[in-house]
Amino acid sequence: MTAAGQYVIDEKGNKVAVLLPLAEYEHLKEDLHDLAMVAERRDEGTISLAELKKRVL
Repeated sequence: MTAAGQYVIDEKGNKVAVLLPLAEYEHLKEDLHDLAMVAERRDEGTISLAELKKRVL
């Protein structure tokens, strides 16, 4: 976490939440989305470079 992040604590001093700059929060959301996409596609087969070129071009 960056130095700009702050913890929210309860009356017993336990950390219960974190305040982050909005840009950092958005970056974390993007990372989470990317990880979800990787997990979703984990069982897909691979293709050769030649096949990829055929599909793209």
